[in-house]
Amino acid sequence: MSKKITIDDIFNDDDFGLLDSKPQISNIKSEEDRLIESFEEINAFIDKNNREPGTSSMSEYGLSAKLKALRQDDAKKKILKPFDRHDLLGYVEIVTLTIDDILNENDDLLNTAEELSIFKFKHIPNPDEKAEADFVAQRKPLKEKDFKPYEAMFQNVHQEIKEGKRKLLPFKDLEKHLQKGQFYVADGIMLYLEDVIFERDDTNLSQETSRRKDGRTRTVFENGTYSNMLYRSLGKQLQNNGKLVTNTHAYAQNELFVNANLVRDEDIQTGWIYILKSKSTDPKISAIKDLYKIGFSGTPVDERIRNAKNEATYLFAEVQKMASYSCYNRNADKLEQLLHRFFASSCLNLDLFDEKGQRITPREWFVVPFEIIEEAIQMILNESIINFRYDNVNKKIVAK
Repeated sequence: MSKKITIDDIFNDDDFGLLDSKPQISNIKSEEDRLIESFEEINAFIDKNNREPGTSSMSEYGLSAKLKALRQDDAKKKILKPFDRHDLLGYVEIVTLTIDDILNENDDLLNTAEELSIFKFKHIPNPDEKAEADFVAQRKPLKEKDFKPYEAMFQNVHQEIKEGKRKLLPFKDLEKHLQKGQFYVADGIMLYLEDVIFERDDTNLSQETSRRKDGRTRTVFENGTYSNMLYRSLGKQLQNNGKLVTNTHAYAQNELFVNANLVRDEDIQTGWIYILKSKSTDPKISAIKDLYKIGFSGTPVDERIRNAKNEATYLFAEVQKMASYSCYNRNADKLEQLLHRFFASSCLNLDLFDEKGQRITPREWFVVPFEIIEEAIQMILNESIINFRYDNVNKKIVAK
């Protein structure tokens, strides 16, 4: 009788090493690995500073935003709890599965054909889930030499935020706020929207969707990755958990007409667009909230307003300069006129009388929040203002 062959006999009879195997080691980090690494950054901060990250700097804000998001995500808390040496996540119930639990977990496998009908859709992600998946999944690492110029840009923006030259504001309106060449913060990570190639726009969309343009972006992240995610996916993610980073005043002054392709090497500066606030003690004027003058001056603004208290155009009172923008050639006239037309519905309707009793009706004063005026100027730069109007009742810019 021949000997009964065992499993050991089979493995020991492998003269050619066909059964030898070595586990493959992958250098690609899983989503869980990246999650743990991100949490370890927060742990390391607390190890060094003996406190949770706050909002005193951009780097701290990023860590604080990550921690806040993690505390609201039960699934991620279960993954991270074993690494939570500072008890940042609080009590997390960790369920230990048994073999019976695993075998009984998916009763759907035993469902009837009726329950498994192809006409029942249970697992189709909603648009927000799709946007978040697109936001994360398509990132690819940049080569170190390719990332260096972007790294310098991110460091400079962080410093300008720290110095108060830039601000972090809520990201609310995808159509108005998402523009190429701008910086944003999403899930605590700064990103730069370098370019957008729109695959659909007003020319090939129906009237109902004419403003829902979309296309692929080139988005660079401060962690050394980039993505070609969809324009609307990026916008939705920023709406869910993001901030926009404002431009500096110097940027606005230097780029006001450069971005509109209106400045050439031979052009010369010819004046300033300015925004002023009245210091009048006249109750009829001082009681008006959000009253600002939008004007143009061919001389430096401080010099122009030196005699404000004696001039009707300044309501016979001292004024405070809120902002000014350098302009070239005669383009400032057009900008001033465009702003006046845009906010025409909010023009101040008030009669003043000079020392001789002559009636004066100022036409360059508008009852509009200051941040809305700044927003309108930015929309002129990116040429999107033609699609919007000012809603005087609700005091906001809306689509036409």
